[in-house]
Amino acid sequence: MNNNQKDRFQTAWKQLTRFFQNEKTQKNARVTYQVIWNLTLILIIVGVLGFSFAGGVGAGYFAALVNDEPVRSKEDLKKDIYNYEETSEVYFADNVYLGKLKSDLEREEVSIDEVSDHLKNAVIATEDEYFYEHDGVVPKAILRAIYQEFSNASVQSGGSTLTQQLIKNQVLTNEVSFDRKAKEILLALRVEKFFEKEEILETYLNVSTLGRNSSGRNIAGVQSAAEGIFGVEAKDLTLPQSAFIAGLPQSPFGYTPYTQQGKLKDNQEPGINRMKTVLKRMYSNGYITKEQYDKAIAYDITKDFIGKKPLPSEKYPWLTYEIEKRSIEILSISLAKEDGYEEKDLENDDLKEQYLALADRKLRQNGYKIYTTIDKKIYDKMQEVTKNYPNFGYDKTEQVVDPNTKEMKTVSEPVEAGAILIENKTGKIISFVGGRDFKREQTNHATASLRSNGSTMKPLLVYGPGIELGKISPGSVSANVPISIPAGKMWRPGNYGGGSYTGVSTAREALKNSYNIPAALFYMKIINQRPASYLEKMGFTTVTKEDYSNPSMSLGAMSKGVTVEENVNAFGTFANSGEFTDAYMIDKIVSKDDEVIYEHKAKPVKVFSPQTAYLTLDMMRDVVNSGTAASVRNRLAFSSDWAGKTGTSQNYWDAWFVATNPNVSFGTWMGYDTPKSLKGTYNGLEYNKRNMYYWADLMNAAYKVDPKLVDPDKRFEMPGGIVSRSFCGVSGLLPSSSCQKAGLVKSDLFIAKYAPSRTDNSFIDGQYVSVGSKRYAALPQTPSEFKSGGFMLNPESFGDIGLKYVDDPGALIPGGEKFGNVVGTKAKLYDNGKAPDALSIAVSNNKISWGLHPEGDVVGYRVYKNGGKVASINAGDNLVFTAGSGGSYYVTAVDIVGKESAPSQRIETGAKKTSAKAEAKDKDKDNKSKDSTKNKDNIANEKIDTEEKKPDSKEENVTSEKDKDTNNTDKEDTGKDTNIDKETDQNTDQNKDTDKAEEEEEE
Repeated sequence: MNNNQKDRFQTAWKQLTRFFQNEKTQKNARVTYQVIWNLTLILIIVGVLGFSFAGGVGAGYFAALVNDEPVRSKEDLKKDIYNYEETSEVYFADNVYLGKLKSDLEREEVSIDEVSDHLKNAVIATEDEYFYEHDGVVPKAILRAIYQEFSNASVQSGGSTLTQQLIKNQVLTNEVSFDRKAKEILLALRVEKFFEKEEILETYLNVSTLGRNSSGRNIAGVQSAAEGIFGVEAKDLTLPQSAFIAGLPQSPFGYTPYTQQGKLKDNQEPGINRMKTVLKRMYSNGYITKEQYDKAIAYDITKDFIGKKPLPSEKYPWLTYEIEKRSIEILSISLAKEDGYEEKDLENDDLKEQYLALADRKLRQNGYKIYTTIDKKIYDKMQEVTKNYPNFGYDKTEQVVDPNTKEMKTVSEPVEAGAILIENKTGKIISFVGGRDFKREQTNHATASLRSNGSTMKPLLVYGPGIELGKISPGSVSANVPISIPAGKMWRPGNYGGGSYTGVSTAREALKNSYNIPAALFYMKIINQRPASYLEKMGFTTVTKEDYSNPSMSLGAMSKGVTVEENVNAFGTFANSGEFTDAYMIDKIVSKDDEVIYEHKAKPVKVFSPQTAYLTLDMMRDVVNSGTAASVRNRLAFSSDWAGKTGTSQNYWDAWFVATNPNVSFGTWMGYDTPKSLKGTYNGLEYNKRNMYYWADLMNAAYKVDPKLVDPDKRFEMPGGIVSRSFCGVSGLLPSSSCQKAGLVKSDLFIAKYAPSRTDNSFIDGQYVSVGSKRYAALPQTPSEFKSGGFMLNPESFGDIGLKYVDDPGALIPGGEKFGNVVGTKAKLYDNGKAPDALSIAVSNNKISWGLHPEGDVVGYRVYKNGGKVASINAGDNLVFTAGSGGSYYVTAVDIVGKESAPSQRIETGAKKTSAKAEAKDKDKDNKSKDSTKNKDNIANEKIDTEEKKPDSKEENVTSEKDKDTNNTDKEDTGKDTNIDKETDQNTDQNKDTDKAEEEEEE
């Protein structure tokens, strides 16, 4: 600064000083100060008042926004924020994990201490860096979000803390509005007041939506994400895996690596870039080191993605659907009872549907743990056997309506199968086979398909109840011949294959050989005592009112049919000494809080006495040992005390085999979904063997897994109160001496109080005559020369074996040597009131022959030589007599009362030789005579048949004897008629001895 500038500055400063020191200036300054101060105060006051007004307006506006939001208590908030869906899990027996039930969203809850620290840090660094510092909201973040909203900024950073996000997801909606935001802030502050930070973080980790898993299912919660994306537990997640999952909430389905089909996406860049962003924030916030960051950024996360994982419903379709169905039924009853209803109230269809729907929703949302009785290893083996079994049979075509075009089309139907294995004492369903191909047919053929159970019904409905009621024992006798039973229309049951008529049969024989007719007749003895009620006691749920009175129920002809499960389950009643234990699959259901919602408790039902159960089992042992199921013995890889029954339904539509041993009951069924005949060989096997071999193969598979279960060391033990008794094989009564002489005594087991106490009176000593192949009771007037000794059987004494339903009472004594010389007393011939007409005889080579007399009452013939009788020949023997040389012969016919016909033409025989030409002429004449004899024989048979059909002619069909020539001597005639008669008698006695020997051999 120069001197001039300095002088000017000093001059100016002096003038300014004088100005402020001037009294007038000071006075004006004081006034100005007062004015400015006052103005400042006014501005401050106005500002404060304005701010207060604005704040009041803001507070009022905020209050108005949350006006309808209730003040929630801690309990209410806890209920709301913890109210998230969790998928129910299913377990095989012995707590072997099966998988999760199908639901819209798969979620598995996890506690905070079971989550990787990397994952917790990644979530906080990405979603709420001030989580541990704020009280639920971050004001500057909210102001920033409001500014961005009003300014329509391109970058929207958001202002929600984890607490606010939790409120938005669990309590409020995703609606974008100030109203919802205000409530979110208010509730976030209350949540922070009531809950610890770790509780809030734990809940957030469990509720977050995280895309899809490797099965293509929607997932929520970090545990489901860890398992479904990387195949690990949440606690075992690595840093890159944690960063990947933490990045998913921003765009779950954009960043998820899987498609809806469970396949890996072709483009994984969005998810990987988001993972890198999360890692950067973790590094920026000090959660990881530079070294960790660099290593994680460089890591190829795609190699950790697991491949497609099938759902339990895909790997175990029949099982998972069966578990779901049973669990829903159980929960529906539980929920109804909670609301004050009783189980019987659910018989109302509308109410039942309501609770089934509610139970279904809870099952898929409440995270239950469902424990079942199914043995995984046995179940897997049975599915494998079914898949590879080569002998099911031929596919057959069926016409069906196409669901799309509504037109008829031809499809191929294979033979289907169902099987189930049940533990007798507990009722546990160990394993089952629902079918051959779930994709083709979803019906569970073990638990849901209703079919006629054929002859497997017999022990359940006929023999078991009959023994229990004291009407049947293993030694009880029934007719086994064609019968007719009036039941609305006439019912004529036949035996398997249309034959096997044995005259009479014991109950044991009938069950062993699966004779239908004895079963039907035994059933008619007890049908009025409502034996179908025993089926209901043994778990049959499809018995109708009509079934109670239907005679064909004895052969399995139910109105609706029965499932394999119910049929097999009922057989376990016999193994349990007469107690029925209902089969079950769901052992218990536990809530996510470890509260037992349901636990199975067995409720045995007393059905039969131990004695009845054992006798029925003992009869069924014969079925397996030597009866219709004997072929399974050689097919099994082990030996056990099996008792069972085969079954075939009408038209061969169904094939069954059900058997039980002291531990388990097991049964198989085969048939077409649209009923068709199974009959016919396939791979050299008939349908019944194809089914029994399938049964054996499944049992062998189970045996390999658990031999102690399916092959117990013990056998069925006979209880007290059972005795062994001999009985007469045609009546079931105590054998008489006549029955013993007839060789028809048998023995079997009886319940002591029902053992036979009355002696059989069906047999009496008697005599009979033979005509052709039939036998008839002799009359007092019948000449003794035509009588034979035997035992008379009176059908009137056999009313108890079903005689009133028998078409032909004579058929009760069929042909066959085991009945020896037994004849029915009602098999009689009646005198026609006149002497027989004369015979026509022929001779050839000194053999005199004739045909059976056309009149049905002729019982024998007398041969005369030179006027003296030389032979008596029964009408049932060969009608030939060898004449000696030199003499005049004729023959007469004798009827049942001894009337004798006039002599036939006389025939001269001699020793003179004849020429060859004469011999040829005689031979030709002899042949013509034989033809005439045959015609007469036929006429005679027709005549006898006509006699048999007379209303007053009550004949019984008896065993035929072999045609025998009682006069087969070529000796010359000595003229001693008595010697010839003696020789005839000796031949007759010899024939009787032969018959007896053959009869004993048969027995």
